[in-house]
Amino acid sequence: MAQHILSAFDRDLESIQAMVVKMGGLVEAQLVDAAHALDTRDEELADSVRKRDKAVDALEEQINEEAARLIALRAPAASDLRVALSVIKIAGNLERVGDYSKNMAKRTKVLLQMPTINGSTGAMRRMAQAVEGMLKDAIDSYIQRDDKLAADVRARDIEIDQMYNALFREFLTYMLEDPRNITACMHLHFIAKNIERMGDLATSIAEQVIYLVTGEIPDDERPKSDSVTLANHPEV
Repeated sequence: MAQHILSAFDRDLESIQAMVVKMGGLVEAQLVDAAHALDTRDEELADSVRKRDKAVDALEEQINEEAARLIALRAPAASDLRVALSVIKIAGNLERVGDYSKNMAKRTKVLLQMPTINGSTGAMRRMAQAVEGMLKDAIDSYIQRDDKLAADVRARDIEIDQMYNALFREFLTYMLEDPRNITACMHLHFIAKNIERMGDLATSIAEQVIYLVTGEIPDDERPKSDSVTLANHPEV
């Protein structure tokens, strides 16, 4: 009887974890496409990113419901409970990455009506690619239960902060040189902030993996670069 219950729990947990992996793939594609839409000024692709966010939201809701049901019905032991709680937190982080990708797409459509700020989208693309790499590795570390890969993701967050700070200074220079650049640079700044926040969320996923594998959340402070910002506005 105990074996039957254990097998049922394992099957339910595997199903939920498969949904998390699927959600990770959808969110990763959203980020890649949002960055590409900005770089190429592709309005149709930006619209596609926005529309696909509903599927991500629905998947998060399903994961939360299934995980809650699993905890209530199966009464998992400590290690299994840790897995069930982690999927809820990871799904929440992924949903937020999807939201930031959608926000990027919305601002891209607005920027299409404005003059191009030379060189800005290329720098933004490189920053987005770095975050996409972090997100991919964070999801892989979860699948493989690889706390070393997760720790590497966590360490790379400082690079994203440095890229963001460099972009901020670049946008500030453009705005000081020509006030007509202010509106476009403000939109680009908020997109850069969205990407920087996605790096933070990928780092949070990595920290959940470390917790999942070791049973402990890293207690040392994340390596961070001194951040500068146009406004105290972490999300849009």
